[in-house]
Amino acid sequence: MQENSTKTPVGVKFTDLGLSEPLLKAVAGQGYETPTPIQAEAIPAVLAGRDVMAAAQTGTGKTAGFTLPLLHLLTEDRPLPRFSGHRPVRCLIVTPTRELAAQVEESVKTYGGHLPLRTAVVFGGVNIKPQINKLRHGVDILVATPGRLLDLYGQGAVRFDKLEALVLDEADRMLDMGFIHDIKKILAVLPKRRQNLMFSATFSEEIRELARGLVNDPIEISVSPRNTTVDTVSQLVYPVDKGRKTDLLTHLIVEEQWYQALVFTRTKHGANRLAQKLEKSGIGAIAIHGNKSQNARTRALADFKAGKTQILVATDIAARGLDINDLPHVVNFDLPNVPEDYVHRIGRTGRAGKEGQALSLVCAEESRMLRDIEKLIRKSVERRTVSGFEPLEELNVAHPGPKMGGGRPGGRPGGRPGGGGRRRSGNRNSRPQGGGNRQRRNNY
Repeated sequence: MQENSTKTPVGVKFTDLGLSEPLLKAVAGQGYETPTPIQAEAIPAVLAGRDVMAAAQTGTGKTAGFTLPLLHLLTEDRPLPRFSGHRPVRCLIVTPTRELAAQVEESVKTYGGHLPLRTAVVFGGVNIKPQINKLRHGVDILVATPGRLLDLYGQGAVRFDKLEALVLDEADRMLDMGFIHDIKKILAVLPKRRQNLMFSATFSEEIRELARGLVNDPIEISVSPRNTTVDTVSQLVYPVDKGRKTDLLTHLIVEEQWYQALVFTRTKHGANRLAQKLEKSGIGAIAIHGNKSQNARTRALADFKAGKTQILVATDIAARGLDINDLPHVVNFDLPNVPEDYVHRIGRTGRAGKEGQALSLVCAEESRMLRDIEKLIRKSVERRTVSGFEPLEELNVAHPGPKMGGGRPGGRPGGRPGGGGRRRSGNRNSRPQGGGNRQRRNNY
């Protein structure tokens, strides 16, 4: 396995990477000249036909890191074959959530706008018939969530005998125990000869070992230390009793005049309950999670991006892949059961070199989770206690950092005014939530 871990060479531009003119035109149309580190490393590797395992934090441009070279290969090095019938799927991109699937397809359409390729996205939670009809007309690139993909394959709506490339996006989630059975079923129906690309923000050692069995002599790319957080995100822990988390969150939103924040809860019920309590306090909030319809989730996200909703409360599975420009605050109302999800969560802010703030409201019973997170990211997160919200039970973790007498967190990102999800099987803190694999397939 070849491993790369370098920074973008000084002066490298997209025009130096070997991409076709139509792709360079599309990139320039988006205002980009210089590739991000993950793009500078991944694009040449993919163009060379190599399998790739790439670890890059959210917000580093990893989606373009695989869409651009694959679009090039499908039109230049592997020209469009002449078929008498409909076009077969030549590239399959699998993502864990509907939102991420939609965003990846949008990226493919944006960069492939000057190319004669057909693209489709399929996911659960919506009528399957329009998806079947589109596939019958033929697509070159298919973006899909695993459950709906298997449903379509089972109905004979899609075939993969001409598949040339497979992408697993957010590979750590895709290969986690919650999705591994679906992924194995998908892999079993794909041709053995194909290019395999795995992109993710994090790769735990267990997942990395599993991934090595799915890729062939891959180039491994890491543009930052594994499982670390970006420097542009300031991280704070607020020790607080469990029953006072909502009051503390409300206090911070009001006192700091937050105009926008993404808040994570551990469960769907918790997301609904928190959003309702914030609404009763006069704070515009809405919850998104796997039980919400696709239309409801799309509307909620659109309202949040447009500034119509102040607080978006989400579970991990619903928020994966959300791309929100200039998001100033991410709040862990509940710490995640899986430490790697902390990295994914706070990666929603501080994107593209901009400053952001990640706050965690931590009660004593979450001390072990906090220790696991700090072990993963290899740093201790500063603690701050807000006057009037001092916890009765201290965290069982060593905690550097000052107390706050005035109850105001410092460092508003950007100089502007302030402004959980599916539990994985095998985790000692988790319990299966109703529906199991069948429910997940219906949603994703």
